[in-house]
Amino acid sequence: MRARWAIASSVADQGVAALTNIAVLVVAARESSAEGFAVFSLVYMTFTVVLGVQSSFVGQALVLEREGGKNGKAGAGGSGAGPDGADATAEGPVIPSWAEPDPDAPRRPPTGVASACRSAVTFSALSSAAVGGTAALLLALVPGELAHGLAMLGVVLPVVLLHDVLRYCFAALRLPHHALLADLLRLVVAVPALVLQPDGSSPARLIAVWGASALPALLLCLALAGYRLRGARGDWRRYLRRGHLGRRFVVEFAVGNGATQLSVIGLGLVASQLAVGALRGATTLYGPMNVLYNSATSFGPPVMNRIPNLRSKLRSATSLAVLLAGTAAAWTTVLVLLPDSAGRELLGDTWASTSSLLPATGSQYAGIALGTSALLTLRVLRPESTLPIQVVFSLLSVGCMLTGYAAGGVLGAAWGLCAGSALKAAALWLRVAAVSRSLAATGPGSSGGSDGPGGTAGSGGGAGSGGGAGSGGGAGSAPAGAAPAGGTVTPGAVPAARPRSHRKPRSRPGRLRW
Repeated sequence: MRARWAIASSVADQGVAALTNIAVLVVAARESSAEGFAVFSLVYMTFTVVLGVQSSFVGQALVLEREGGKNGKAGAGGSGAGPDGADATAEGPVIPSWAEPDPDAPRRPPTGVASACRSAVTFSALSSAAVGGTAALLLALVPGELAHGLAMLGVVLPVVLLHDVLRYCFAALRLPHHALLADLLRLVVAVPALVLQPDGSSPARLIAVWGASALPALLLCLALAGYRLRGARGDWRRYLRRGHLGRRFVVEFAVGNGATQLSVIGLGLVASQLAVGALRGATTLYGPMNVLYNSATSFGPPVMNRIPNLRSKLRSATSLAVLLAGTAAAWTTVLVLLPDSAGRELLGDTWASTSSLLPATGSQYAGIALGTSALLTLRVLRPESTLPIQVVFSLLSVGCMLTGYAAGGVLGAAWGLCAGSALKAAALWLRVAAVSRSLAATGPGSSGGSDGPGGTAGSGGGAGSGGGAGSGGGAGSAPAGAAPAGGTVTPGAVPAARPRSHRKPRSRPGRLRW
């Protein structure tokens, strides 16, 4: 699949998922009472937190998988031998014609990525069943609509979480259009199912219908992924081992969301409710930009991993930063030029206080665009380096917002958030520059494999000692120099080249390859 189509499918998939969430909340509000919708909102908020933890722990680590193994450390070839143990020659491995791959057959996913996807699905199924089942059993005995709604969430939790992790699997397998198809099916099923519920339905019933509506999409995902993951062997225990990247991503998620909630709480303590509403209204207007940013950070790593070298990766990241920042500026221009009548249709009375914050919020989202591109680049180059920056500058943004409010009221708070985003973006790009210099200093072969003495690194694999490496695998192990006397060749050594007049022709369809 071409990179442009993959990017378009990823963005469209995020848009459909966001539209589904909005539609579910709107329909639930219409079908339930005010008290019932309050309970439904609390249950749904609980689900979003659980979903965020799973996406960070499983999904974001999964999309960093590369062909041939985790982080690209295992080569695609593995060794210098050909299929079925055929020895390598100077012009390539000897491959019988019957062993050559069928060019018309569909491409199988790399073993490392497929194995990681199967591990992710198995772990998500086990963990969601354990957590959801325990919550359902315990909360079913507790009286109250909130407890019953949370108990029903535990029942449907395996369905919705499995559907989400399969979306990440499709991103890792470079098949985002499959995730888009599944999310479209979920949107088509979920909204009518909720609309058909009677007025005044209980929150538990709405949660049950919402969860059950994800079953067709889940079955479609399983059918599409079943063929791609056929024959792959997974190990769900990899998520419990020390050093799993998902642990860092969970901390980043907790700190980022905690800082956001802390900023709202802190502003509510020192400011009026009007200030909180104005900032929330401005953030709501930038919902489309949030969809783009989520697409970049969640499903961008597989696309960037397809870029062959470090310099091209950096150019692509810079282009993405300019594109996202330009989109944020264009969207801000549209909102600033929006007539007051249209603005009141969107936000009601909140528009009057929100419209004055649009330049500051637009600048903030331009800074977020720059930071998102840098964060994506670090996730691909050195994913363990993002946690300290996320922790420090998320808390710094809260301080900037409160300082700005103390200096200039609500408008000052908005510019404080803008300053926090700009500082975070600057720190991320400085880290990208440092990591890039480090990788460039270690040589081109270090990102994919390690060079052996006297060998040349291949693409994605380590070189053997004294021989030229193949693509993703080690070469022969004979020392550099001529073959032993007497015309004998030691096992594993590359035979000496024959004179051109005595060489056999290269392989053609139906013939041996020499």
